[in-house]
Amino acid sequence: MSSVLRVVHTPPVPELNARLRLWLLRLLVPLGAHRAFLDKPGYRCDRLAAALDLTSGNSDESEDYDPRQAKTRLLRLHESAERQATGSASSPCLQHNLARLSALAGLSDIDRRVLEFVVHIHNERLLDDTADWLGALSSARVFHALSLLLDAPLDEVRAALGPHGVLARSGLVTVDRHGLATLRGKLDLLSAGFADRITSTDADPVSLLRDMVSPSPPTRLTLDDYPHIRPTLDVLRPYLKNALATRRAGVNVFVHGAPGTGKSELARVLAYDLGCDMFEVASEDADGDPVAGERRLRAFRAAQSFFAGHPNLILFDEVEDVFGDGNEWLGRKSTAQVRKAWLNRTLEDNPVPALWLSNTISGLDPAFMRRFDLVFELPVPPRQQRVRILQTACRDLLDAPTLERIAASASLAPAVVTHAAALVNSIRDGVAPAAAAAAFELVINNTLRAQGHEPVRRHDPDHLPEAYDPAFIKADADLAGVARGLQQSGAGRLCLYGPPGTGKTAWGRWLAERMDTPLLIRRASDLLSKYLGESERNIARAFRQAGEDGAVLLLDEVDGFLLDRRCAGQGWEVSVTNEMLTQMASFAGIFIASTNLMTELDQAALRRFDLKVKFGYLRPDQVEAMLERYCGLWQLPTPSPDERLAARRLHRLTPGDFAVLTRQHRFRPMGCVQTVLDCLRTECTLKEGGPRTVMGFVP
Repeated sequence: MSSVLRVVHTPPVPELNARLRLWLLRLLVPLGAHRAFLDKPGYRCDRLAAALDLTSGNSDESEDYDPRQAKTRLLRLHESAERQATGSASSPCLQHNLARLSALAGLSDIDRRVLEFVVHIHNERLLDDTADWLGALSSARVFHALSLLLDAPLDEVRAALGPHGVLARSGLVTVDRHGLATLRGKLDLLSAGFADRITSTDADPVSLLRDMVSPSPPTRLTLDDYPHIRPTLDVLRPYLKNALATRRAGVNVFVHGAPGTGKSELARVLAYDLGCDMFEVASEDADGDPVAGERRLRAFRAAQSFFAGHPNLILFDEVEDVFGDGNEWLGRKSTAQVRKAWLNRTLEDNPVPALWLSNTISGLDPAFMRRFDLVFELPVPPRQQRVRILQTACRDLLDAPTLERIAASASLAPAVVTHAAALVNSIRDGVAPAAAAAAFELVINNTLRAQGHEPVRRHDPDHLPEAYDPAFIKADADLAGVARGLQQSGAGRLCLYGPPGTGKTAWGRWLAERMDTPLLIRRASDLLSKYLGESERNIARAFRQAGEDGAVLLLDEVDGFLLDRRCAGQGWEVSVTNEMLTQMASFAGIFIASTNLMTELDQAALRRFDLKVKFGYLRPDQVEAMLERYCGLWQLPTPSPDERLAARRLHRLTPGDFAVLTRQHRFRPMGCVQTVLDCLRTECTLKEGGPRTVMGFVP
């Protein structure tokens, strides 16, 4: 009879400390996992059998395996482990870290023991696999299993893992109360790397949270870099200072604004100015993958527990992950709405002051909003501040006219400038100065377009023409006197109306230049939006920006906002008009509105204007004077008496018609005065009502 040589590959036997060995045996014996483990052909897991010394003295031949004898040995091992249970302990590193966490977060003895077990089941494959033989568990069975595993009263275990327990409030351990799952699946830790770090790293507790919470980096800015929100800072800074000094609970500040406006830097500046540390809730893990909103809320809870009692701030950036990750159309609630009751309590009771940052405020539940102590927008800095930011970031990269032109972009956020400057400065040694400046503008424009904004304009359409003269305006008011009065008072609401091209917008530009103040021009296309409520926000933002810049606000095509509400066909039209009327009434600066459709404006709007000025077609003497002026600019002969008379006979001419000819002259030069007259006559012909000349005597 031939014998067959069997080659057995024995898996490596793990070394078990006394605490882990006890838990394994409690899973197998009192909790009944031995039924799956002691399979008829042999042990279901050779590694577990070897680790527990169940195979010592046995033959490797499977026919020698006796399930009854194996169960007897297992029971004896369990009895021995229970007798020695008092002295069992985890590794010294884990014990040390648990002690520090307990002191920091205020963990009770049962909290600490539960956390210790959950760390092991997440970190020890053998413990996890053995617990899987218990099958899918309900939350009640999880509490029962832990009660036996930890030899603790069931009520204490249930309380420790309850929603009001320290473990849940700190986010260290949470129970998935939805449906059935394995023991490990029902017990979730703060982060994926937490179990490994707490068992292998002798580090401060903050480092144990680095996937979820991290100290804020230093800032290079100061509060002086935020002069455009000085009134808000004058309230926010002393409020936070008092909250830190008095350990006031429930302090939360919500800051919103477009990306790149400096929200995160502002939070860091405040922490530095107040002389306290700030910790940021991470939005990415160590591998650079995004952290889900639920995980981020748990990290926030952990930070609140760990840093309570110390003069710290907590920064929760990109809160859209929590407040805006739902989908109304699909009926899916956001993380904040799912955890609404808990989040409301947090905003009322959190011991550490928190700054919540978002790129938008839209979609935020009013129930949450009213619980924030202070809500404010961090807008794009005003023009003069943008000039200073460009000067600091670009130094000698841009000449003065180019810098002023780029600073005129109302959408230019500070981060866009600093990132573009860093890129271009890295290549300046290899390119000519002009190429570096062009590259800077290219990077700026690409970013602005990607954000949905208009690029920096190479030619300013709002610049006054070289030949502009307010004397070439026909109006029913003394515009020079109006300008002097506005310069003295610094406030006024004017409505300029009349046909297109009569100089309404140009006069607003001239007024701003004469007063040496910025000019903010907005048109209907800039402010009207297809999204509900966005037009109203754009209108409010325009008035606010003009106030912050100390600018003259010129709203062109105002009929798009102030149409008679009695004729409104849509509800949003009434809402837009109401918003415009509200902003007009509260604006303390100079506001100029221009329209070609005066008869269609809302009656309430007309009453809100301090002065209404009608602009009309040029008088014959003005046409003659403008012809002579422009012929000089185009280096043409002085018009003859007959040509002057022909000009005076033209009707319905505006300064805008001469502006059209100026642009046309760039690519089709005017060869003589007669050509100019023919072009002006064509412009008159194209206007409503056709050509019109004056018959008889012309003054």
